[in-house]
Amino acid sequence: MKARTIALTLVMCFTGLTLCFAENANMGTWKLNESKSKLGSGPKNTMVAYTKEGDNVKVSIDGVDAQGKPTHSEWTGKFDGKDYPVTGDANSDARSYKAIDDHKLDFASKKGGKVIMSGKINVSADGKVRTVTASGTDAAGKKFHSVGVYDKQ
Repeated sequence: MKARTIALTLVMCFTGLTLCFAENANMGTWKLNESKSKLGSGPKNTMVAYTKEGDNVKVSIDGVDAQGKPTHSEWTGKFDGKDYPVTGDANSDARSYKAIDDHKLDFASKKGGKVIMSGKINVSADGKVRTVTASGTDAAGKKFHSVGVYDKQ
């Protein structure tokens, strides 16, 4: 009986450790699959990379603006729903991500404290496809809705 209790306790400890160190499915590099995406004529993010940086996550985004010129922005923070600064993005100065589970995030981008874009990020069960659904208002005040599909690299 005592051996069984010890074995069960060890199994539970290892299971707990595995869950604590499980990596969020968003981590890694993602490339836009334009043929599967429904994007407007505005800017688009063509490559997104999520990396660990200490206790934080760093999100680096490369893309093109509405005129086709290259863009690059970075955000470093936690998936805790709090605003953290964005650098390199003329349209936003803060962003928040909130982890719903290991495969789902909610996000919001802000400019001057006002939400300009929000949406959801879902990673497929197999971890190979990332879908970003976003809605907001562009710099001209026009509302938009987009769906970006990304393949894991």
